[in-house]
Amino acid sequence: MAQDEGSLSPGGGADDARQHGNDATPCADDLTMREQVKDIIESILADSEPRSERARNKLRALIESRPEDPEGALLEHLLETRKETAAASPVPVQREPASLHLESADAARTVSVPVSHEVREGIQAILADKLLLTAFQPVHALPGGDVVGVEALTRFVGEDGAGADVWFNEAAAAGLGTELEIAALHCALTAAHEVPDTMSVALNLTPATSSDPRVRNLLAAAALAPDRIIVELTGSLEAVEGQTGDAGLGPLRALGLRLAISASGAALVSFERIEQLRPDIIKLDRHLIEGIERNEGQKIRAKAIVELAREIGAQVHAQGIETAEELEEVAALNVTAAQGYLLGRPSVHPLDWSAWSIRAQTEAQPAG
Repeated sequence: MAQDEGSLSPGGGADDARQHGNDATPCADDLTMREQVKDIIESILADSEPRSERARNKLRALIESRPEDPEGALLEHLLETRKETAAASPVPVQREPASLHLESADAARTVSVPVSHEVREGIQAILADKLLLTAFQPVHALPGGDVVGVEALTRFVGEDGAGADVWFNEAAAAGLGTELEIAALHCALTAAHEVPDTMSVALNLTPATSSDPRVRNLLAAAALAPDRIIVELTGSLEAVEGQTGDAGLGPLRALGLRLAISASGAALVSFERIEQLRPDIIKLDRHLIEGIERNEGQKIRAKAIVELAREIGAQVHAQGIETAEELEEVAALNVTAAQGYLLGRPSVHPLDWSAWSIRAQTEAQPAG
């Protein structure tokens, strides 16, 4: 799921929406990553559940033994917890759980993804010593600025610091791309339980994965109401199937689920394809937003997309906003919503997600 530039770093990249936060700056903020890892460690240690005391004590010992490397200590703890959980759980005859989220005694952060034994082994081999997490980036309504939604972004914690795009690409090359996307979707839906219910949640999927029956089942069974879910299609849309029919996302769209696509940059889509898909949201990505205030060609393209969106009844969102000038330009285009570094970096911490909503509500209150 979804877009920013590095392993467990806040931000938004310009590559593929499932990995990046829709900002193009490719710099990984090591300090911020360490702070977020420390937040996760603190949340685990703050758990008072008696059955997880042994796991917490082990984590404390790991941190004390390597205080200069909290990331490595957390990773070792999670991998060890995964092994213990697998050893303690009976394995079904043909299918077994492959936990690819935050594996610890903190049950609210643990996700078991049902996959075959062979697929589990393949994914684990590709991920090696990686940890799959979900971060959320705020989406602000324009012109008011209220936080109306979040975009789910996949994070991998690992010693080599490889970005999510690397791991999704390698999984796809090994024929396991859909399995990894579904695992990331499962993680995002679980994390979304802690997103304020006033916010929508955007989930990034390739067209092929979005048509997989397991995706439809996961979304239908999610705690989120359909009208809070946005499925953003990433990558090529040349062979999109199942987005309107009964066998695909059609029934969920009828219940309020929204479909989003990018109509600029690397994922350039023809107007004919947009009309065929009839998306609810069209996104202007970082390729089009960067420097738009001084590029007449970009302005003309953006205006054309906004006009087409009006014709089909879709909203237009801008992503990758990094400067006040870019924000001013997209606001002048009557874009519905925006996200990017300027407005808010992605975070893995639930307290941040709630704070965005509280801050927006406070700022909206009249003075006096």
